[in-house]
Amino acid sequence: MSAAPDHTPTMAAASFSQRLAPYAPVLLVVVLMLLGLIAIPSTSSWLTLTVSGLAMGMMIFIMASGLTLVFGLMDVINFGHGAFVSVGAFVGISVLLLLENMTGAPSLVLNLTAMMVAIIGAMAATALMGWAFEKVIVKPVYGHHLKQILVTMGGLIVVEQLIIVLWGPEEIYITRPEALKGAITFFGAALEKYRLVAVGIGAVVFLAMRWILRRTKIGLIVRAGVENGEMVQALGYRLRLVFVGVFLAGSALAGLGGVLWGLYQEVITAHMGNQSMILIFIVVIIGGLGSVEGCFIGALLVGLLQNYVAFLEPKVALISNIGLMVAILMWRPMGMIPVVKAK
Repeated sequence: MSAAPDHTPTMAAASFSQRLAPYAPVLLVVVLMLLGLIAIPSTSSWLTLTVSGLAMGMMIFIMASGLTLVFGLMDVINFGHGAFVSVGAFVGISVLLLLENMTGAPSLVLNLTAMMVAIIGAMAATALMGWAFEKVIVKPVYGHHLKQILVTMGGLIVVEQLIIVLWGPEEIYITRPEALKGAITFFGAALEKYRLVAVGIGAVVFLAMRWILRRTKIGLIVRAGVENGEMVQALGYRLRLVFVGVFLAGSALAGLGGVLWGLYQEVITAHMGNQSMILIFIVVIIGGLGSVEGCFIGALLVGLLQNYVAFLEPKVALISNIGLMVAILMWRPMGMIPVVKAK
């Protein structure tokens, strides 16, 4: 009688791959950073590019996180999301210009205080705009994706023209607060002060969103609404109010991202939000619709890859993120950390 074949190594390998699978997206960020370290000859240059990539990724995450929640919970394709980025940038920068005495002082405390006032003003303005946008433009087309694309794109165009009417058609060049200009030297690498602040703000926003979604009742309702909205309504919760609240929060986050993005580029235009939508949609898609964690990891990948490739081969940088999206979707067609809805 022949002995049964031994499948122990195969089973062990499968078990290891299954245990590794949940951490694969995070490991992908680490692998990309290591590949950058190998490809870039100078360690100081790699460190500078890594911090720049993380800062860029954090700002993209802030702009994209609200959109991925709106996608996941409300099933709304909001091509007008870029309008909130632009409005947030213009409102925030206008506040900073009014606080010129604070931003021009060589005091980090005064500079950060002025930034916080500008951010609060931008988030309040875009949240109010989001309430009107949802009520007037989005609400009538729930459940109709083609109409959502058309009307939200139309809303974006209208808002851009309103920005031109209010602030003028010209680009507005800005300077960062005095204490956030320049760079600090760390192990021979020049790290821009503003980008370090952007990394810190992005990390705080991510941790706050993760805590709210995982540790609070409203977060539980939102996550349950993403996975099974009908059951949430059956339990007596007014999912419509949750929809509106999520849309307002997403709009406010876009406004925050707009302020940070404007200071990052040091120039703002009426079309800046529309131009950033390509990166925002790439991040939302590769992260997985409705997934804040996936959006965060996707944004870091996009920011790091953009900076590494732009340094090594500038011409390829234009298509590098498209290539990243294709590769991720071939690996995981639903995105890196998809939210599975109940059927």
